[in-house]
Amino acid sequence: MSRIEEGIKKKIEHIGAPLKTWDISINYGIKTGFNDAFIINEQKRAEILANCTNAAERRRTEEIIRPILRGRDVKRYSYEWAGLHLIASHNGIPEKNVPRIDIENYPAIKAHLDSYWQEIKDRSDQGDTPYNLRSCAYMDDFSKPKIVWGDISDVPKFALDAKGEFFCSNTIYFLTGTSLEFLFCYLNSPLSEHLFSKIGSSTGVGTTRWQFFTIEQLFVPRITHKERDEFVRLLSQLRLGRITEPDINRRIYALCELTESEIAFIESESIST
Repeated sequence: MSRIEEGIKKKIEHIGAPLKTWDISINYGIKTGFNDAFIINEQKRAEILANCTNAAERRRTEEIIRPILRGRDVKRYSYEWAGLHLIASHNGIPEKNVPRIDIENYPAIKAHLDSYWQEIKDRSDQGDTPYNLRSCAYMDDFSKPKIVWGDISDVPKFALDAKGEFFCSNTIYFLTGTSLEFLFCYLNSPLSEHLFSKIGSSTGVGTTRWQFFTIEQLFVPRITHKERDEFVRLLSQLRLGRITEPDINRRIYALCELTESEIAFIESESIST
């Protein structure tokens, strides 16, 4: 490690803490066991809803057909939803007294899944019945604001699902908790890319594995409530086109008290600037 790298590392470790010590949770997306049956496009969704026999069934059915993001949909600072949906026939959450989805209450969905019966009946990732997804204690977290990212990428590619609209496929990790706007900006920064390059593992083909147990080791600067609110405003200004990503990066560098030479070194290494 060079002297300048040592200096950057010492600064971040002095003012920061590993991400795992923050008030956050990191989990991975849904494993269906057979995506062709449980992940459907807009046309199939419309077909299933059209096959509902009454308004009550249609309402129930709409509630458990949820938009889903895959790793390939997540871009830097954004996502491009491919119009795919998950049939979220969950297996219940016993500790929260949430019963599993009873497929008999969803005849149109049952008819769809029955067309894949040979593929779903013996799959390993299933719940109490072949119609149910495997048990997932954090099922509710998909409906919370969250940061999402693909497990394999050439550069940091983190997106913010601010309204908790999307489920995630098993090629995605997601983070829920506090200070999401700041963490979102930080994780997308060249500084994050530099620090993660020292602890992450490579796939051997020019990409990096952004796994949760590595991400949680990443040192992140501690921030005040005022600084947290500042990044909320910065992110809002970015969306409105009033500032750019480099403007946010410069604020992160200032927060970490990096020198011009340290910044130049970080950005010379980055392939995302």
